[in-house]
Amino acid sequence: MRTVYSIYDELADMPAGFDAARLKKWKATTEEQKRLEELARKSSSQTPTKDEKDELNHYVVLERLIRLAKIRSDKHFRSVA
Repeated sequence: MRTVYSIYDELADMPAGFDAARLKKWKATTEEQKRLEELARKSSSQTPTKDEKDELNHYVVLERLIRLAKIRSDKHFRSVA
């Protein structure tokens, strides 16, 4: 299972060997998506633990980073083409 920290590592490796196709195809695993949904549900209906809040915040940051990277990659390749 990938952890939040291993996702950061994976994303950090992408610029080093930039692979636009890999970035475009990158998405959360089913397990990660279920965990994110669980954390979001718990955050809105219960009181999550500090660790759960931290984990949810990491997922939110990662989602934003991935979305921005994909947008920038698309813009870069459109301007080069």
